[in-house]
Amino acid sequence: MASEPSPPPGLPLGAAGLPAGTAAIVVAAGAGLRAGQPLPKQFAIWRGKPVVRHSVETLVAAGCASVVVCIPEGATALAQTALDGLPVRLVTGAATRQGSVLAGLSALEAEAPRLVLIHDAARPVLPRSVIDRLVAALRDSPGAIPVLPVVDSLCHDHSGTMGEPADRAALRRVQTPQAFRFAAILAAHRQWAGTAEAGDDAQVARAAGLDVALVDGDEALHKLTFASDFAAAAPPVRIGTGYDVHRLSPGEDLWLCGVKIEHSHGLAGHSDADVAIHALVDALLGAIGAGDIGSHFPPSDPQWKGAASDQFLAHALTLVTGSGHRIGNVDVTIICEAPKIGPHRETMRARLAAILGVDIGAVSVKATTTEGLDAPGRREGIAAQAVATVVRT
Repeated sequence: MASEPSPPPGLPLGAAGLPAGTAAIVVAAGAGLRAGQPLPKQFAIWRGKPVVRHSVETLVAAGCASVVVCIPEGATALAQTALDGLPVRLVTGAATRQGSVLAGLSALEAEAPRLVLIHDAARPVLPRSVIDRLVAALRDSPGAIPVLPVVDSLCHDHSGTMGEPADRAALRRVQTPQAFRFAAILAAHRQWAGTAEAGDDAQVARAAGLDVALVDGDEALHKLTFASDFAAAAPPVRIGTGYDVHRLSPGEDLWLCGVKIEHSHGLAGHSDADVAIHALVDALLGAIGAGDIGSHFPPSDPQWKGAASDQFLAHALTLVTGSGHRIGNVDVTIICEAPKIGPHRETMRARLAAILGVDIGAVSVKATTTEGLDAPGRREGIAAQAVATVVRT
């Protein structure tokens, strides 16, 4: 278990372990266009919640007395939705990062916190151990930043050709949050105002003559920058299951896996009652978290009376591809005493493969009985279950 951080001299620990009077600023005022999301990346969903919410929750749980979030102009509604229920203060940022941080620092000035953590919203994973190391370093320094070593060889770029190598042993990758004694960093930012853009708050601090200590960072503090960073957050393969059962009835056509089979009875239902396709549709919808077949094609809607179920499957395929996935494989098991499925299996596989636009090798159709037990076993109906995998594209 990590030990509690030591507060700067004269500053007691708060209830959650951070020194009393520790505040935080989360910079979330950028456009985030490179991430390829439909809205600024700090408000996009990543691992089940908005990006900005991840680090804000960590800072609140760590015991920060105040958390200010700097947001783009006109993004108040987005931010309120993303941070609903969290005790934060929203401040409109500026055109530059330094301007946004200064706006956040100014918003905290009246309460005069002793320490402040300044963090980029685009780094959602914020290990508590990094926070503790930063705060401990403020005992002896007015500022502290988390850094990581450079592991790749480096060189200078001379118009597209390799120049002199750089000494990677002397270089570090800089992360956030960056920690400072509040009064010192506020004065540094006010002194900096109006000059060129700085890469981060540590550069502002050094320009003001402040010493900035280095502490160990964490690879988990990766910055979300490109669309691939969001794609990597989702599992590469997702799995869904489906199950359906329909009653056998005389005078009805029997459709299974999109194939019409001659039989004494057919399946009763609002559509063509293709129980195998219905189970498969639910499996595909389940794999992408898109509800079930009834929510897309309610039996109460007259337009689906007698409808061919292959259009339900085609719709599910559209949703799968629209979610950024493709079909991996599908596996359907038909549960019945009669008719015999074996003679029709390959035709069924080919039909499902054609609807889904996949190779027949990605489609499995099997059959079993229940040894005379339950409704299918008593020849009162036919059931089907399905499993589908979808793969991130």
